Amino acid sequence: QVQLVESGGGSVQAGGSLRLSCAASRYTYSSMAWFRQAPGKEREGVATIDSNGRTNYADSVKGRFTISKDTAKNILFLQMSSLRPEDAAMYYCAAAPAWSSLALRAPLQSYAYNYWGQGTQVTVSS
Repeated sequence: QVQLVESGGGSVQAGGSLRLSCAASRYTYSSMAWFRQAPGKEREGVATIDSNGRTNYADSVKGRFTISKDTAKNILFLQMSSLRPEDAAMYYCAAAPAWSSLALRAPLQSYAYNYWGQGTQVTVSS
């Protein structure tokens, strides 16, 4: 059974940094991603990375966030810098199975991912 466990969330002042981690079960994934959801808003794709290391970012985080992975340990990271109050949300780790190409065609769409973590909260104060 696939398990994704996020960690690293917390409270930070605007302009600060946080690094989120997601420990994933040892399966092969076509793509992994970070999504976020703020109260009253839809879940949105933040950053994705496929099995070849290709990345995609939401325009709102380009240049501030970096997605990476430790393939040997099956850990996904999201380095967040220059945080803004509008970045505050619950952040979710997601993964798409190796047999699926959906995430390669629609990397920032939540419907492309089959597996989800429970989320980690990020709060940014102004």
